[in-house]
Amino acid sequence: MKFIVSSSQLLKQLQQISGVINANTVLPILEDFLFEVEGGKLTVVATDLETVMRIQLDIEARESGKVCIPAKILMDSLKNIPDQPLTFSIDKNFGIEITSDNGKYKVMGENPDNFPKEPAADDTTSFTMPSSALVTAINKTLFAVSNDDLRPAMTGVFFELNKDAIQFVATDAHRLVRYKRTDVACPRQDSFIVPRKPLNLLKSALPDNEDEIIINYNSNHLFVKHGTTQMSCRLIDARFPDYKVVIPADNPYKLIVNKSQFQSALRRVSVFSNKSTNQVALNISGSELGLAAQDVDFSFEGNERMKCQYDGEDLTIAFNARFLIEMLSASVGDEVRIELSTPTKAGILRPIEAEENEDLLMLVMPLMLNQ
Repeated sequence: MKFIVSSSQLLKQLQQISGVINANTVLPILEDFLFEVEGGKLTVVATDLETVMRIQLDIEARESGKVCIPAKILMDSLKNIPDQPLTFSIDKNFGIEITSDNGKYKVMGENPDNFPKEPAADDTTSFTMPSSALVTAINKTLFAVSNDDLRPAMTGVFFELNKDAIQFVATDAHRLVRYKRTDVACPRQDSFIVPRKPLNLLKSALPDNEDEIIINYNSNHLFVKHGTTQMSCRLIDARFPDYKVVIPADNPYKLIVNKSQFQSALRRVSVFSNKSTNQVALNISGSELGLAAQDVDFSFEGNERMKCQYDGEDLTIAFNARFLIEMLSASVGDEVRIELSTPTKAGILRPIEAEENEDLLMLVMPLMLNQ
């Protein structure tokens, strides 16, 4: 089998899917890309058994065939080859010879019959959404996903489908993000949990534009298609916690602050906080917000004051500064509103200026105040 492909095009496409491959896999064949040539098109597949990604590009080829090529050496070589046509020649023992304008490189491939089969898209339900809507949803929720493997339901993003909207929810029990889109219609009420890794891969592979993506799902798998890129992943088989019960119905105190000023102040003050808790106390009275952090073990202390708009009783409440900084990054606009009630109840962050068709709510649990 022989085919000719542009080196830069091949590298660009492989970079989209190479993140699927784990560094230390149980099966050596999982360190390979599966190359399939048919009808002048090259399809490349990468998998870690849980997630599968495939891309397709046009090539020059007279015959069809398959081969598995070790991913790392192929990627490393393509990164150093300037843009030019490459000729791949594969013999019957899966030996691969790559010929460029001024070089020849040999790699030993593997039998494609040993490459794992992809999950079948049987009994799927389908809907479409703009690519940018999914990319935004991932960016606004993924940071709040838990790393605790003992609670698998929280290690992914909860997709909640309705006929007139779709919601994305992520929580690690210390904070929660709920992002809603009203410009996506789903065929029926449904829900599933998508793991962190495939969402990270989608975030990189999908364009942040209005291209339509097709999403299919069944009881075990999610399938996403955009142009010549496809991804399928196994869903998390667990029950997502009832997140609605933790969202306070009424937080009467309203604090409005400039987002970037507040974020900068948190970054500066949190340098002096205890490294295990990142605790920063907020002292709010009138139109002034005080930020205070200390690490008693090292006698570190940081304090700042900034202007705010506040409607409520004087309040001192402490939060993990890292959580607040990440939440502020997910918020759009110049100002955010923080809704509070008592020092032991969750605070709610919302952007003041909401984008059209979007609703973002972020919740963060307070920390016990250092007395």
